[in-house]
Amino acid sequence: MDTAQENGSEQNKEESRQVQVRFTTKLPPESKVPSTSFVVPANLTRYGLSEVINTILGHEKPQRFDFLVEGELVRTSLEKLLLIKNISAEKILNIEYILAVVPPNKEEPLLHKDWVSAVDGSCSSFIFSVSYDNIGRIWKADGSCTHVLEGHRDAITSAAFVKIQDYNLNSLNLATASKDRTLRLWQFIPNEHTTDVKMVRPCKLLRGHTNSVQTVSASPNGNLICSGSWDCSIKIWQVSGELDIESNGGLLKKRKLEDAAIPTKQLDSQIEASKTLEGHTQCVSSVVWFGKDTIYSASWDHSVRSWVVETGVNANTLSCGKVLLCLSIGGENSALIAAAGADSVLRIWDPRLPGSLKPILQLSSHKSWISACKWHAESKHHLISASYDGTVKLWDIRSKVPLATLEAHTDKVLCADWWKGDRIVSGGAESKLQIFSNLNIR
Repeated sequence: MDTAQENGSEQNKEESRQVQVRFTTKLPPESKVPSTSFVVPANLTRYGLSEVINTILGHEKPQRFDFLVEGELVRTSLEKLLLIKNISAEKILNIEYILAVVPPNKEEPLLHKDWVSAVDGSCSSFIFSVSYDNIGRIWKADGSCTHVLEGHRDAITSAAFVKIQDYNLNSLNLATASKDRTLRLWQFIPNEHTTDVKMVRPCKLLRGHTNSVQTVSASPNGNLICSGSWDCSIKIWQVSGELDIESNGGLLKKRKLEDAAIPTKQLDSQIEASKTLEGHTQCVSSVVWFGKDTIYSASWDHSVRSWVVETGVNANTLSCGKVLLCLSIGGENSALIAAAGADSVLRIWDPRLPGSLKPILQLSSHKSWISACKWHAESKHHLISASYDGTVKLWDIRSKVPLATLEAHTDKVLCADWWKGDRIVSGGAESKLQIFSNLNIR
């Protein structure tokens, strides 16, 4: 037998190998196939398996499915999967199928005058973005800018919506951190009927850091915020009480955007930090207020730390040997820690596990520093990461390969967040805020 015949014979054998499978799903009844076993070719990948499911269901318009074996997404052929997992080919292979996440639509970008350094999508009605032009902006879903926040004297680095008890129920509260070494609180009326862009002046000045303030996060229960700085400290601020919007520059008055930023001395209400947490030895790059009494922080000193708010005690420290730029808490039972930075690896820890000093998962796909990461609020599997390589990646932690790579920007991506559960917003060094819509995260 010549070589060509041998190769053809081997190929026929490979194509003729078969595997017995049983499909299961948690999808609605109309998307369920019979629970009997099926014989399929062993060389099928997830795309071939999708064709099988669509054929069984009789779909005229095929749907894209993903497949799980022992809790992991199938990213190879069934035959290779059996070898990797050491599963006997004689057994029936149980495969769960779910709807695949389809790449989202890229909408028209929202333009800024300088780098878009941070974005908060936690309010479903608005997007809150801040920029190196010292200005914060409120955007509606139609892409219109309704409010601009002017008052900082240097680039704004971080932003957050804030819940404050006993405040004007018709208004929303915001916090910003800046390279001018201060934080500022803002309040705006979201449902004002006007065609003009409204100028918002700061309500309160938070002064105490001795270097650029890099990050801010609000307590989910309201009335408290925390901040991290290049001075290596974390400060906690009490922000409860009514914000006096009439005495701080006229929030509700129409002003031209050319007006100068409000001088610091005009801010009647200044706040000093109620507590300072010390332990980091380099810049605190990201803070996340989690639950009632815990703050997580990431730092250029290569560590992720958790802090008890009431006592100020550093309860736990995780190290990775690399500068960290971003941090997010979420996943299963909102217990997983995701952090990333200078080596372009997204690390995930589970502090519930004994001896959990090492990451349970390391996701490598970016080609440069990772600037932002964020868990999906309603999915224990999905999170996003943004990078200086110009991309935003969508991850499902049941696979080490990203579900999608979004060519979001032509320059460094500096921030990213989820919005409305099915959209991703990201900002970058080319001064654009990009929105990706119609993600079917389940």
